[in-house]
Amino acid sequence: MTGRPRIRSTFRPTAPKPVRAAVRGAGALVACASLAVGCGVVPGVTGGSGDDSITVMTWAPTDTSATNKPGMPALAQAYARWINSNGGINGRKLKVLLCNDHNDGLAAAKCARRAVNEDVVAVLGSYSQHADSFLPVLEGAGIPYIGGYGITNAEFTSPLSYPVNGGQPVLLAGLGKALAADCGPVALVRPDTIAGDELPAMLNSGLEAGGHERALDIRAAEDATEYSTQAEQALRRATEGTADTDGTALGDRTEEADKGCVVPALGDRTSTFMDSFRRSRADFPEVRTGTVLGSADQSIIDASGGRSGPYEGAYVTGWYPVAGDKRWDAMKKVISEQAFADNRIDAADAGTQTTWIAYTVFKAVVEDLGDGEVSADTVRRKLDSGFKISTGGLTPTLRWRFQDRLASVGFPRLVNADVTLQVVRDGRLEAAREGFTDVTETLQGAEVN
Repeated sequence: MTGRPRIRSTFRPTAPKPVRAAVRGAGALVACASLAVGCGVVPGVTGGSGDDSITVMTWAPTDTSATNKPGMPALAQAYARWINSNGGINGRKLKVLLCNDHNDGLAAAKCARRAVNEDVVAVLGSYSQHADSFLPVLEGAGIPYIGGYGITNAEFTSPLSYPVNGGQPVLLAGLGKALAADCGPVALVRPDTIAGDELPAMLNSGLEAGGHERALDIRAAEDATEYSTQAEQALRRATEGTADTDGTALGDRTEEADKGCVVPALGDRTSTFMDSFRRSRADFPEVRTGTVLGSADQSIIDASGGRSGPYEGAYVTGWYPVAGDKRWDAMKKVISEQAFADNRIDAADAGTQTTWIAYTVFKAVVEDLGDGEVSADTVRRKLDSGFKISTGGLTPTLRWRFQDRLASVGFPRLVNADVTLQVVRDGRLEAAREGFTDVTETLQGAEVN
């Protein structure tokens, strides 16, 4: 904050236009398909509004029985130490408040109320499933939500949300597009939930864009302890052959397209499915696997056996370049200098990476404001002005407009539809193709209800 008194926003959010049901739920895919969360209070860098400093907040679930993202608040703290050791942003110190929503909507709302009470300028690089609980609180105070993880529909519809990635919709569309060229029959294993019902439309949009038939939709209980029935069903489908039901070819695919593909999209339960899959696959011809970032990362691949595990050869779509890309060197340098011994921070984790990008966006905004007032209002107005922000090649140039290209399918705030395609080789995730793939047109062509 500057020394000037903070002006309470008079912003009132505009309700998004009605959207078709299938795409409406797709923004919350992770709630069903990969990433359940919570929130609580994590000790952090505290700050008030009486000095010439800027106060922000980051929240993420830690120490819960569901998905935990401790690296996000830890990275936020390290970023603040780095910024402040180099004179702050335009001479202003950065103060970071941390919160943990404990995988609970009430706690998430409490985090948002604390943000309001502490006069934070923005909530940055955060992760919570409970957008319906926290976004109305932020909207009422005019506080921007920059760089959420992209796990709820509201993050792609709220005028106060500024997402830096395309969430699960772009990951699934991108995965389908990649598998269309390299797979025979495809089987999707996903949660038997309302939100899970939206997953096939996104995957199929990519498959059909590549001239491929739709995936077999296999439902599974999201809290099961084993998935042998679903694994065998998926393997039967994936080993059926490469021709459509009428005998026509399924697009221009490679010689390896004889192999079918199994796509588990069960979030935290994907590893449980892969255990069952590994036991069942010995009775079937060889197949490929594919999944999305969040359902599999390097730590999961390592834990499942690395190069001898079930992920070997699997395609994985992500939002950003692979962890070994030199574009992450600046983040790694900050981690090394400011959090070398902090084992909560994994530079390969998509949550940590999202937090880094969110703070990069915020820094660019504040630097452009110069010596002027830095408040929730001025930050939001700058973002809404069409201000373009470079993230050093980690994403395309970012700019938010309420009605963007994907507004017609229910995602008016989805401005980054780029994905990267990665593959597991010798137990390591690495780039399968150079650069990004834009799946905007693929999503626009999705058949939704």
